[in-house]
Amino acid sequence: MEYNTTRNHLIMREYGRHIQKMIEYLLTIDDPEQRQKNAQVVIELMGFLNPHLKNVEDFRHKLWDHLFLVSDFKLSVKSPYPIPTRETLKAKPDPLPYPKRHPKFSHLGKNLEIIIQKALKEDNPEKRLGFANAIAYYMKLAYNNWHKELVHDDAIQGELTNITEGQLEFTNTPFVKAYRPQPENRGYGKQRGKFQQRGGGGGRRNDRGDRDRGGGGGQFKKKRF
Repeated sequence: MEYNTTRNHLIMREYGRHIQKMIEYLLTIDDPEQRQKNAQVVIELMGFLNPHLKNVEDFRHKLWDHLFLVSDFKLSVKSPYPIPTRETLKAKPDPLPYPKRHPKFSHLGKNLEIIIQKALKEDNPEKRLGFANAIAYYMKLAYNNWHKELVHDDAIQGELTNITEGQLEFTNTPFVKAYRPQPENRGYGKQRGKFQQRGGGGGRRNDRGDRDRGGGGGQFKKKRF
């Protein structure tokens, strides 16, 4: 009996031990044509055993890369894709150049500063005024969201003048809906318990100490408060 302790290392568990044995058998075939035909059959079987790879872009390219990986890059067959090597397959991607932003006005964010710089470079007066109105509206909206209260247009114009050194002025009043906290739904429990179902023949005592005479069916009686 063959135990796992006596077997070689399973390189890719997704394909199992039998696929690895098939690829190891391909290394023993001397005829190049016969080895190529068997490699094609192994590729089809690998795709059949892993149907989730069909949703991956260039899944057949990935199957061929896995074939060479399981064979420890010793298999000599023709591939429709560039044959990978140990260095290219294990190479790490270059680190992404993440942008480092340091906003001058942190409460407004870096994106608004970019829009302000774009507005200052605009030569068309109408577009420049449109930029100013949009910037003022966003500033008022941000203030309302953070402070839960409206701010006067003069305060927005003063801060915009401070940021742009008096180069931008908005004309229309940026309308922002006032924030009003939602009232609590008080008395919901009272409304829910306003009506109660009377029981069967036993009845129930009311506030005066008398016993209500219940009927056979379920009736609803309004409680007194």
